[in-house]
Amino acid sequence: MAIEHDFFGLLETGPDGAIFWSENVDLGDMRVTVDLTAPDELDVTMDGLDAAASMVAGLEEVDSRARNAMLGEVDNRASDVTEFILMMTERYGRSIDDILVDVSGDAPVDIIRSLTLMSMTILPDEHGGSDPFAVLEYALDPDETDDILLVNFGSDGTVQSVTNAD
Repeated sequence: MAIEHDFFGLLETGPDGAIFWSENVDLGDMRVTVDLTAPDELDVTMDGLDAAASMVAGLEEVDSRARNAMLGEVDNRASDVTEFILMMTERYGRSIDDILVDVSGDAPVDIIRSLTLMSMTILPDEHGGSDPFAVLEYALDPDETDDILLVNFGSDGTVQSVTNAD
């Protein structure tokens, strides 16, 4: 079987009933891999695909909401964002300025601004549920994929959480 969608086109079902769609999307100077995946086509609704299409089409706004959510976590010393910033500051030391896009003197803000959005994974079968509908993956150094922050979104476009990938 297959699902036809205006934005995604024909989503063919694999032998196990799963669907998968992948595309590289340009966002400023970043090349973001966007994957849409569901283990069972029968769990995917048109509303879920429409919400997914809106997130892909509005990737700039989604990225902005994700970064604002990260900034909102900076004052919480126990947050994964603060832990990530401390880890990056310690790892790169004084050479961190060479990696940062903009150096304002506010290290947490500068690091969050300098993160590269690597990928967005959309799980359309989670539409309307409490589990993440979309997961954005950020790294300070795209070649260091061990140290990343994940921003989880609900299908309504709200940020659910920001976590370290550990």
